[in-house]
Amino acid sequence: MNGKITRNVLVGIVLAVIVGLFARGLLGPGSPAAERTAALLHLPADIFLHLIKMIVAPLVFSTLVYGIAHAGDSTGLGRIGARAMAWFMTASVASLSIGMVMVNLFKPGLGLSLQATGQASGIDAKALDLQGFVLHIFPTSMADAMARNEILQIVVFSLFLGFGLCAIGEKGRPIVVLVESLATLMLKITGYVMAVAPLAVFSALSSAMIQHGVGILAVFARLLAEYYLSLGLLWICLLAAGARILRGDLLPLVRELREPLLIAFTTSSSEAALPKLMERLDGFGVPRRVYSFVLPLGYSFNLDGSMMSATFTTLFITQAYGIEVPLTTQVVMLLMLMVTSKGIAGVPRASLVVVAATLSQFGLPVEGVAFVLAIDQFMDMGRTATNVLGNGIATASIGRLEQSKASAFEASEVELAAPPLSSAANLLGRS
Repeated sequence: MNGKITRNVLVGIVLAVIVGLFARGLLGPGSPAAERTAALLHLPADIFLHLIKMIVAPLVFSTLVYGIAHAGDSTGLGRIGARAMAWFMTASVASLSIGMVMVNLFKPGLGLSLQATGQASGIDAKALDLQGFVLHIFPTSMADAMARNEILQIVVFSLFLGFGLCAIGEKGRPIVVLVESLATLMLKITGYVMAVAPLAVFSALSSAMIQHGVGILAVFARLLAEYYLSLGLLWICLLAAGARILRGDLLPLVRELREPLLIAFTTSSSEAALPKLMERLDGFGVPRRVYSFVLPLGYSFNLDGSMMSATFTTLFITQAYGIEVPLTTQVVMLLMLMVTSKGIAGVPRASLVVVAATLSQFGLPVEGVAFVLAIDQFMDMGRTATNVLGNGIATASIGRLEQSKASAFEASEVELAAPPLSSAANLLGRS
């Protein structure tokens, strides 16, 4: 079934390019008929994303609470959380550093000579100030957080509920059973929703091709080529890190992640890929208590592609305006990006918001963000797929470490329970 959907997604991509370019040539670029056709073609993709948003909140809530309730003890959960955050911080530094090095090496904005006008960029640069970010973490209403799909707030509430259920023990058993049933139900519904993914992929891409055509790629060909080369280097680093832990199982994991990556790339939505990512990690053998805890955290704190994109775009804009930024200032900007990029999953135009906030903080032309809006959709495809890959490898690796820890613990228990062979031999000799 998984292979069939993957094949259908690939067919959808090819058909979308053919149909989109044909309709664009037939109706005329930018004509009212072309715009109406693009809007109609995009309708199935809009419905698909609505369905995804419908299931994301209850899916994250149920699987996370289930994972905490079945973690066994707070020590095991704390160990998983510590490993996850250590991985996330290391990956953050790697992605930001690669982006900084590559954009300084290629200098894609050099020679554009844009002039600062002081006009607004249309992006809310204050969306990620420190006070707002900290307050945003904690929900005032769980119903409101669920309604708005605020993943970080849902994670916080789920943590409180999960730890509370562990604390009250047997009294909370009925709620644990209910949450487990809800998680199973949501995974089943996820299967129904994901069955229409190939149609959504065709819908979204064909609409984009009618509106933009291939010309938009030609205009920014150099920027996109260097940006995707940088993402490729980041992928190599992520895969190498996974190989150190998963070893021979890395290739099977990549095969499992094909469909979530295609969905993320073509829809530019991490939310769209989350249900299938959970399903594929489960099929790979990652314990549910691990992926149901690590993945929601990763969606808030491990956005490798978004951080790479933010670094690349920020320095590209400074180059485009002919502004020389010293290396020390770039490092400070990198550290700021690492902080402000956490928890941006629910913010519209997340990476561009981070870029605007950083430019504003350093007195750089914020209106430069508008210059990259034309190709942000195509950059978003790459960074979204990278986010999914990074979270998939991180979760599978942490799951493998947890399984190794459990196996070692069970082996030590067996060893302690059984008398040493020499002692057994001595006892036989005495008898």
